Amino acid sequence: MDELILTLSCPDQPGIVHAVSGAIAAAGGNILESQQYGDPVSHRFHMRVHAAGVNDPEVLRQSLTRVAAILDLDWNLESAGHKVRTLIMASKEGHCLSDLLYRAHEGTLPIDVVAVVANHETLRPLADFYNAPFYCIPVTQQTKDSAEEELLGLIDEKDVELVVLARYMQILSDKVCEAMKGRIINIHHSFLPSFKGARPYAQAHARGVKIIGATAHYVTPDLDEGPIIEQDTIRVTHADSVPDFVAQGQDVERRVLSRAVRWHAERRVLLNGHATVVFD
Repeated sequence: MDELILTLSCPDQPGIVHAVSGAIAAAGGNILESQQYGDPVSHRFHMRVHAAGVNDPEVLRQSLTRVAAILDLDWNLESAGHKVRTLIMASKEGHCLSDLLYRAHEGTLPIDVVAVVANHETLRPLADFYNAPFYCIPVTQQTKDSAEEELLGLIDEKDVELVVLARYMQILSDKVCEAMKGRIINIHHSFLPSFKGARPYAQAHARGVKIIGATAHYVTPDLDEGPIIEQDTIRVTHADSVPDFVAQGQDVERRVLSRAVRWHAERRVLLNGHATVVFD
């Protein structure tokens, strides 16, 4: 009997925990862990339950379907051991891709990397080292539409559940964002919007910033405005050079992205309007 993860969101109201726990108990399940949060602003209730001992998951699904009709639940039930089928996109910088592939290989990141897609050939040897299928899909202004059709075809063919932009230096169209809504995670340096464009760390160094960091967020049609999953910062000083800024910034990017991907894969992140609820 697999351990199961149930996540749900619904309008906040009395009786939610009682109804959900009752459905699990009726299916023979035992709750190992339960976390919930009622947002006083959006009036939405969010819950994550880790359960074991369910005799028949289909019986539980039927019970939850009945509860959902009464309480207006958005819910998902998956095996706790499920590895999320993940497509990673990159360009030429390999620090985030390398970190994700290493963690997946070591088993510390619950994802199954079914494809690595890049718009350059630069990172093919890195993907090959980890036996990750590599696909080069060049993108130009003239080929962007056809390139995205190829990407969407690959997502469908590989039954992709999550797309991770590991320093992929292209903007995805609204069509792709909508097709994978809530299932594309991006990482960027936290200087946006102050330091846009090329060489943001050099711009930050020139302005004498004292803190650099990174943000991982879900991708939406509004560029870099999607719901934030994780952020982190480190302090820098006047003695740090531009290469120091880059090296330290890339280290933060790796950590923040891997945490965001792990939390998503463990079903710890629930969308709450334009924000997120992240259960630890």
